[in-house]
Amino acid sequence: MAGSNRNLLVLPGDGIGPEVMNEVRKVIAWMGRKRAVGFDIKEDVVGGAAIDKHGVPVADATVDAAMQADAVLFGSVGGPKWDSVPFEKKPERGLLRLRKEMDLFANLRPAKVFDALVGASTLKPEIVKGLDIMIIRELTSGVYFGEPRGITTRPDGQREGIDTQRYTSGEIRRVCAVAFELARKRQNKVCSAEKANVMHTGVLWREEATKLHKESYADVELTHMYADALAMQLLRWPGQFDVIVTDNLFGDILSDEASMLTGSLGMLPSASLGAPDATGRRKALYEPIHGSAPDIAGKGIANPLAEMLSYAMMLRYSFDLDGEADLVGRAVENVLAAGYRTADLLTAGQDDKGLKKVGTQEMGDAIVKELDRLV
Repeated sequence: MAGSNRNLLVLPGDGIGPEVMNEVRKVIAWMGRKRAVGFDIKEDVVGGAAIDKHGVPVADATVDAAMQADAVLFGSVGGPKWDSVPFEKKPERGLLRLRKEMDLFANLRPAKVFDALVGASTLKPEIVKGLDIMIIRELTSGVYFGEPRGITTRPDGQREGIDTQRYTSGEIRRVCAVAFELARKRQNKVCSAEKANVMHTGVLWREEATKLHKESYADVELTHMYADALAMQLLRWPGQFDVIVTDNLFGDILSDEASMLTGSLGMLPSASLGAPDATGRRKALYEPIHGSAPDIAGKGIANPLAEMLSYAMMLRYSFDLDGEADLVGRAVENVLAAGYRTADLLTAGQDDKGLKKVGTQEMGDAIVKELDRLV
């Protein structure tokens, strides 16, 4: 794919978003120089920055640009500056609109424990060492979008809140297909999680996942687990899992739980993917899961590695550049092994163990230097 054909929309957003994105831009530039991996890059505002500029959390023109891009690299949105804006104009609504209009139904959240960070996890080293799992969360349906929903007052005067959990067979099958396809490139194991014991949507989920498996993916090992049991097993024996696929609500909870197995939110990337078109191209948005962290914004201490790893996921899933994605991953692993740590990766008492406490820019520079060494 020629460099001019790769269209990338960069949305740094708010808080630490612009800071971590600046470091990824260094790696993007390095890839252009050393690996002939170039992009036509357009940068725009989203979230609070878009509210300040346009009065809305994402402008129509930005949504149009995202729809046309081969991939969107996203930073973070939100902060106390915009706490008082109406709900429908909150910075976070910009990201939700992008997800909805791009129909990004499959959210991929890896939980990988780098050897150098085994001690940062709250679980015992022997439980998390070598951990590498992928949680795929359905992102555009389920209880967060089902109708009817809202808060009403009943005839007896009591207030009643209603949220509706709903799924169609097509919505279940398409996200499960992503899980099976991804498992084929990993350890060939999928665990599907729901609550088929108490929820009709869980029964439908299990039936449709099983049918799709039998029809098209019988070569992949498929198991089923109730979501609450899976939450327990993630803490008891996380290494038993490879790819986990689940609905919007359970995926929200389970992926956050899995993220803390790794020791720091500052290390965790994500990808949100749409359906493939006639050419096989998927709309896609890549973002770290750490949020805008307004308490440390502007201090130059944010960890840029989750954004780096989101960029690596983009290379892999949007452009089939597995070699380059692996290269970024190895650079991150080696820099951590060399003792480089941003503040979030240091725990009490570690400062005197030969580790090098660095800021955002120093960590970015270390990654570029390591990439030079690797090639």
